[in-house]
Amino acid sequence: MSILIKNATILTMNDDAPFTGDIRIEGEDIVEIRESIDDAEAKEVIEATGMAAMPGLINAHQHTPMSLLRGFSDDLRLMDWLEKKMLPAESRMTPEDIYWGAKLSMAEMIRSGTTTFADMYIHMNEIAMATAEVGMRASLTRGLVFQEDDGGKRISEALELIHRWHGKAEGRITTMLGPHSPYTCPTESFKDVIHLAENMNIPIHTHLAETIEEVVKIKDKYNQTPTEFLYDLGLFEKTHAVLAHSVHLNDRDITLLKGMRGGVSHNPVSNLKLGCGIAPVLKLIQQGINVGIGTDGAGSATTVDMFEEIKAAAWLQKLEYGDPTRMPANQALSMATRESAKLLNIHDTVGTLQVGKKADVILIDCRKPHLQPIHSIQSLLAYSANGGDVDTTIVNGKILMRHRHLLTMDEDELFDQVNKRSRRITQEV
Repeated sequence: MSILIKNATILTMNDDAPFTGDIRIEGEDIVEIRESIDDAEAKEVIEATGMAAMPGLINAHQHTPMSLLRGFSDDLRLMDWLEKKMLPAESRMTPEDIYWGAKLSMAEMIRSGTTTFADMYIHMNEIAMATAEVGMRASLTRGLVFQEDDGGKRISEALELIHRWHGKAEGRITTMLGPHSPYTCPTESFKDVIHLAENMNIPIHTHLAETIEEVVKIKDKYNQTPTEFLYDLGLFEKTHAVLAHSVHLNDRDITLLKGMRGGVSHNPVSNLKLGCGIAPVLKLIQQGINVGIGTDGAGSATTVDMFEEIKAAAWLQKLEYGDPTRMPANQALSMATRESAKLLNIHDTVGTLQVGKKADVILIDCRKPHLQPIHSIQSLLAYSANGGDVDTTIVNGKILMRHRHLLTMDEDELFDQVNKRSRRITQEV
C-alpha cells in the first residue's frame, strides 16, 4: 500500500530539528521524507496539517495480559501485591485469558501511540498470535522462574516460542530469553539460560534490582548485589541484555554495567506507584549505558500510556537532582523511541523516521487547547501530550488506527471478553 502523509510537523528523532513536510510510505517502508512530495501516485493521502508525526513509541518492558488485573490490587507493597494478589490471580488465567488480556493492552497501546512492545509472560504463543492478528511489532519472551523443578518445561516453551515465532508476522515479531530475575533464578539455572542465549545469539530480558527487598535477598544469599551476581555469571559480557527497572544500583553496579550490550528499561510510573524508588537514569547514561522506557504491566502501572512514562521519566530526574535542566524534553522523547529501539536490538528497523526504515509512524493531533500555542513541539509532546492525542497509528506501513478508530480490533467484543474473564480470575482472590 502507498501512503502519503502531508503537511505534518515531523520529528525524525535523529539529531535534526522538527520541520514541516511530507512522508511517503510504500509497502512496509518509509521511502521518502521531504518538505513537499507529489501525491499523484499515492493510494491513500493523510492530511496532517496541525499534527506532529514521529516514530511510534517503543515500550521496552511490558506484561500485556496483566491488563486483566488493572486496578485489582492497588496501594500495596510490591511483595504483598505480587504474592497475595498477582500470583494467585495469574495462576487462574487460561491461555484464552492471556490472549484477550494481551489484546486489551495492545488496544490501549495503539490508541496511545505505542507501535512496539517487549513482553515477558506465560502462554506466549497466545500473545504472539494476538500480536500477529492486531498488527503490532513485539519482542516476546517466555518468563522463566526456577523456584521449583518443572522438568525443563519452561525452557522448552521458551525455545518453542523462539523457533516458532522469531522473524514471523512479516518480521514484526522478535524474541528473547527471559530469566525472570536473580531472586527467582538460582545460579546454575541462570548460567544455563545465558549459555543458551550466547549460543543462539538471542538477547536476554530480565528484571534487576526493582526493590530494596530484592537487594537484601540477594545480599543474604550470595553476599552480592543483584548486579554483581549477574556480572559474575557473565551476563553483560556474553549477551545483549535488557534489564528492567534497575532502580537500586550503587556506583559500583553502574561501573559493572559500563560497556554492556543492551541496557536498562526505565519504568518510572510503576516504580513510583509501587514506591520502589527512582532509578539512577542519568548516572547510567553518563556511563554510556543505553536507557529506554517501558510501562511494566497494567497490574502495577495501571496505564500503559507511554506519554505518561515520558513525563514521569523527565520529572523524576529533575526532582532527584533538584535541577530542572536535567532530562530535557527531547532526551525523554528519544528514550521512548530511538533508545528503546537500541535496547530491543531493533534500531536498524525502527526508532527513527528515515528512509529505509519500517513505517512505524504516529500522528499526534495538536489542535487542542493543551497543545497550543506551539513554541516547542518537543516540550509539548514530552510534558503536555497524552495518549488520547494520538490520531493515527501506523505499523509496518499498515494503518492500525485512523482518527481514533481501531481498524484491526472489535472493541465491543474485546470489552465483553475481558470483563467476563477478569471477574472469574479475581473472584475470591
